[in-house]
Amino acid sequence: MKFPSLQHLALAAVLALPLGASAQNQDSLHIKKIYDEALTNGKSYEQLRYLTSRIGGRLSGSPQAAAAVEWARQEMEKLGLDRVYLQEVMVPHWQRGEKEEAYIVNSKISPTQQVKVIALGGSVPTPAQGLTAEVLEVKSIEELQKLGKRKVQGKIVFFSRPFDQTHIHTGLAYRGAVDQRSQGPSAAARLGAVGVVVRSMSSALDDEPHTGGLRYAEDAPKIPAVAISTIGAELLGKLLKDDQDLKLHLKVNSKWLPDVLSYNVIGEIKGSEKPEEIIVVGGHLDSWDNGQGAHDDGTGCVQSMEVLRMMRAMNYKPKRTIRAVMYMNEENGLRGGTTYAQEAKAKNEKHIAALESDGGGFTPRGFSMDATPAVYQKIVSWKPLLAPYGLHEITQDGGGADVTPLKANGAAVMEFVPDSQRYFEIHHTAADTFDKVNQRELELGGASMAALIYLMDKYGL
Repeated sequence: MKFPSLQHLALAAVLALPLGASAQNQDSLHIKKIYDEALTNGKSYEQLRYLTSRIGGRLSGSPQAAAAVEWARQEMEKLGLDRVYLQEVMVPHWQRGEKEEAYIVNSKISPTQQVKVIALGGSVPTPAQGLTAEVLEVKSIEELQKLGKRKVQGKIVFFSRPFDQTHIHTGLAYRGAVDQRSQGPSAAARLGAVGVVVRSMSSALDDEPHTGGLRYAEDAPKIPAVAISTIGAELLGKLLKDDQDLKLHLKVNSKWLPDVLSYNVIGEIKGSEKPEEIIVVGGHLDSWDNGQGAHDDGTGCVQSMEVLRMMRAMNYKPKRTIRAVMYMNEENGLRGGTTYAQEAKAKNEKHIAALESDGGGFTPRGFSMDATPAVYQKIVSWKPLLAPYGLHEITQDGGGADVTPLKANGAAVMEFVPDSQRYFEIHHTAADTFDKVNQRELELGGASMAALIYLMDKYGL
């Protein structure tokens, strides 16, 4: 099979532009140069190697998170930007403690056996000796509430709803299941449950439990909560069908400490014509503690810095101020994104767009956004320039978590969308490590973000 060259695809894109738009040939050529720079001189892969392998998991409040802040500051200072600075953020400090344990016990049909679990982020601990109780399986919060307090009280609630595998975009499957993890513990506690076990938020059937944040409600007791691997969930569900009297023994050793001072790390290139108009690109610097935080969200951080590096390397002088933000505390508080938006509003800064990468460093597919119809249509009009690089998906499905607070300030908020098929196999797990990242896919992602930033900078929104 003969494959077309990228030059031919770029030329075809120019020819596909509306009549009279051939002047945009320079845009096509500039975008091609962006990709050439990323694929031949890209620095993000080696930056990611250091962040993940030398610093590792970076949970807010940890020494590793503090080290990541200093690393990001130094990396951006190397780029010769117009300004690099730290923005103070008070972040929560939760520690997992010793490895969690879970055993299926007192079963009439099975010997005592261990299942793999991990505490949900923010979980309170069990008693020092652990917690043992009967298990009540439900598929949803609604099903739980219909059972009522009499059937729930004193039990460990097991939320077992799996991903809907029919979704092509696995993020939709995640959205359809994650309420069990975020809201399930408080819903169960209101009815007298003593603990919660949640099937891992994963598209894979394996023995790797996935952590993730929970949100304790103020009107409910706080009870310990863990995620169980999907293989463990299948086993537990199968045993419960024939033995509803079995029990689960849980041990969680977590603890909460006082909030810690941390920082968003910010670097910018000042606009040459409209410096008051700001375009943000960013990722979150923190990660869960059980892996290296490679795809979530080391890739987003290094891709965002790469956007600014390439502008400098290509001697591109943006019209508008381009700002890269490494947000702190997306995983268990979103305080970095919230603080950034609050301070931007207090300073009366004018953000026209904010683009986040927090979906992994996989093959680029496009962009999602929350923007006005006019802004959306303007970006859609650039598809002929972006399509040769695989960026076919431009949707109104929302922006990234850290940039969404900027919507209230008038910004169009956006998210880079890579291929999602493998992301939720490793999301929030010990398997989210550097070796899972493909260098070429990573660099293509940074180039894709830079291409969109270039168009927004040149033409505005």
